Amino acid sequence: MSGQRTQLSRRGFLGGSLLLVAGTAIGCTTSPVGGSSSGAKTTLNVWSHAYGEAGTQQALTRYATAFTKAHPDIAVKITWVPGDYTAKLNASLLTGAAPDVFEHGDFTQGLARRGQVAALDDVYGSTKDDFNQGDRDLVTVDGKLYGIKTLDDPQMLYYRKSVLTKAGITPPTTFDALVAAARALTTKKNKGLFIGNDGVGEAAALAVFSRHGKLVADGKVDFALPRAVEAVSALKRPHDDKSLLLGFTTDWWDPSAFTQDVVPMQWCGLWAMPAIQDALGDDFGILPWPAFDTAGTPVVRVGGWTNCVNAKGRNVDAAKKFVQWLWIEQTALQRDWNESYGFHVPPRKSVAATAGKLRKGTAKEAVDLAAKYATSNPNTWDSASGTPFVAAAAKIVTGQGDPAALLAAAAEQAQAAVDKQLSR
Repeated sequence: MSGQRTQLSRRGFLGGSLLLVAGTAIGCTTSPVGGSSSGAKTTLNVWSHAYGEAGTQQALTRYATAFTKAHPDIAVKITWVPGDYTAKLNASLLTGAAPDVFEHGDFTQGLARRGQVAALDDVYGSTKDDFNQGDRDLVTVDGKLYGIKTLDDPQMLYYRKSVLTKAGITPPTTFDALVAAARALTTKKNKGLFIGNDGVGEAAALAVFSRHGKLVADGKVDFALPRAVEAVSALKRPHDDKSLLLGFTTDWWDPSAFTQDVVPMQWCGLWAMPAIQDALGDDFGILPWPAFDTAGTPVVRVGGWTNCVNAKGRNVDAAKKFVQWLWIEQTALQRDWNESYGFHVPPRKSVAATAGKLRKGTAKEAVDLAAKYATSNPNTWDSASGTPFVAAAAKIVTGQGDPAALLAAAAEQAQAAVDKQLSR
């Protein structure tokens, strides 16, 4: 799942001992597995955000155990981090307690330019071309690879086939049609669309992308251009129609509002498809976020998670060995990680080709849509640049100011953050 958001309500705390960094509770840790009590010379601390899909923590622990069985001199401790993972990770990286290996959602250039992550070109070796070009581009800084993408998470619009059919509504393929459908499907008891508890979610970025815009292009913030302003401003329409579900018990990344018949349309991710299938059978369909207008394009936002090695850690060579073993050599485990705990698309072409659960039905449709319409945040986009943008969008959709002025002010703040990340 996409990393630039708080995970607390989605993820759940799974128990265990707390790790403290700079006075902040981080999460639960496993005992070092597979060799700490039998002579391992090195113990790696490996951080993961707290995935919500059942079995994920156990899978990572199982992988770590298998690694140490193959490398008895290296034990591995998995630290499971609930809550605002990104904030906790960033705080940890400023201390001596930083993890040896960590995952990062939506990798950003600043990690490499600040010297916080090690180059991994030697880890990739001859497999580099087996990774999707977009995933390689994400982690490339000045020609070097600084992370390994472990899963790709396409996001899309889910809709209830039976509900739309009964209402005589065609699945929306334009933004105008989406607004009209959400309005028509809103009743006294139910809203028509769920995009996030704040009524914005990912939609502000999606609006920009759907108008053939970019958040950042060649180091320049672009979301305040007139066409972007027009698209983001249009998100006010479903708010004015009161057709959006707001303040649900879980946010857009959890399919509960959709599977519990609270809304007939919801923006969510491929990861949720197994749960949706279990609840609804085949009574659902998927769509990309619709093109803003005839000059726009449909959008499938692709996020995901990347494994990185702490360049300032004491165990860089051992950390590289772990990352290479798991994310380069163990293709069966990579397939297990992407298919068995929610659905995700393997970043490696050879692994994706053998992922049987993703090669049929609606899952295959999602993979095909991602291949056709995939859009990812640039690797210059982080919380410092994204926060003012989302804050401006939240004001726009609730009518709290002039859209052009709000986005221009946000763009000025975001540009300063991008310039800082690029060290200029």
